[in-house]
Order: sequence, then C-alpha cells, then structure tokens
Amino acid sequence: MVTEWDKRFVELSFLEAKKSADNGGLPIGSVLARGDKILASGHNQRIQQGDPIAHGEMDCLRKAGRQKTYKDTTLYTSLSPCMMCSGTIVQFKIPRVIINDTQNFGGNEDFLRERGVEVIDATHADSIALMSQFIQDNPALWNEDIME
Repeated sequence: MVTEWDKRFVELSFLEAKKSADNGGLPIGSVLARGDKILASGHNQRIQQGDPIAHGEMDCLRKAGRQKTYKDTTLYTSLSPCMMCSGTIVQFKIPRVIINDTQNFGGNEDFLRERGVEVIDATHADSIALMSQFIQDNPALWNEDIME
C-alpha cells in the first residue's frame, strides 16, 4: 500500500535526482524514511566527486549515518537500484523499497523480493522522463555508470 507520505518521499527522491542532474551528475535520487520522518536524502555524485560508488542510495545512506536498525525504514529511489545498492539494502535489512523508475533500468527487483524486501514500482512519470532524456543526451556517462 502506498501512503500519502510515500507519495511525498517519491517526489523528494525525484527532486534529489533533478538536483544531481542540475549539477552535472546522473539524475538519481534517494530518500530514507522511518514512517513519516525523513532520516536522510541524497543523490548520485559519481561524476561530481569522481567516486564510483557514490550512487544515490549510497549517498543517502551515508547521510543517514549509523542507525540501530533499518528494519522499520523505507528507501525511496528514483531509479531501480543496481546490484551494489540492492546488496546494501539486503545487508541493512531495509524491508521496503519504492522505486520511481524501473523502465530505464531494472532487473534487481526480483533479487530484492527473493530476499524478503517489499518492492513497489511507483511508475513516476517525471523520474522516467528525466532519466530517459539523460540517457539520450549522455550515453557515454550512462554506460559508464552501468558498466556497459
């Protein structure tokens, strides 16, 4: 079930993605929340920081800092998480992930579900359009990000 808070955090993850794009990076944003409380938000900073693991989800989790537990959190991400980020979700036992865009990149949703993570596809039109345009305009950066 998607709540009103979920809708708000889906939009915030999109705004984080847009922030990254506006600063020359890949348009991927993320939010970590506990119920209706935001713990952190972040965005992909691979290009901006020259850091190959500074994905949107990783930036968000770094900003959240140490948590005693993640078992009561939801991670919102503007793009389906890569295997590195999916592994981190499983490792931290984040029970719920809401994904804005599974059309431009996907494939790890089943990996997450098989490990007990509730995965919700928000099908957020603005996130899908932003990533699609980025891929069209920046194929080399996109291929570098997904290691193609």
